[in-house]
Amino acid sequence: MHIRFDVPADPAYPGRVAAVLGSVRLRRFGYIGAALAAVGVIGFLVSRAFTWGERASSLWMAMIVGGLLSMLYLPWVRLRARRRSSRYAVEGAYDITDDNIMMRSGSESGGIAWDGVAQVRDTPDFWIVYVGRMPATVIPRWLMTAEDAETLRAYMAGRGLLRHR
Repeated sequence: MHIRFDVPADPAYPGRVAAVLGSVRLRRFGYIGAALAAVGVIGFLVSRAFTWGERASSLWMAMIVGGLLSMLYLPWVRLRARRRSSRYAVEGAYDITDDNIMMRSGSESGGIAWDGVAQVRDTPDFWIVYVGRMPATVIPRWLMTAEDAETLRAYMAGRGLLRHR
């Protein structure tokens, strides 16, 4: 297998990559926030039924506000990443073989050996490549030809790396 494709200097591309990688790392804040807000609402409603409810209402309100802020953290990080990364738009390229994934962006280049890849997650626009438990890079499917994307998908599935979201 030898797949090569270019990445144009699109100002939106770095933001899309940052949003995908950020959502993988920060998704748990939404879950924690939802749990905090739910416990806060339940506690607030239950405490209203008792005489000591007035003393504890500030605790429940703090939990609700903390939960809502935690749920808003991921969208805020995505927005900041898209705004800040637009100035990093440079041309790049991917060169994917049976042995490794080589990436070039501007004057920098790097690679990941397939032997070091623990898993690959499938998202609508990207394949997220994990080394260990950490997302290491993304492979943009829409920049590849359909044949190359299917070849790479079959290769990753054959190695047991491909996992759906």
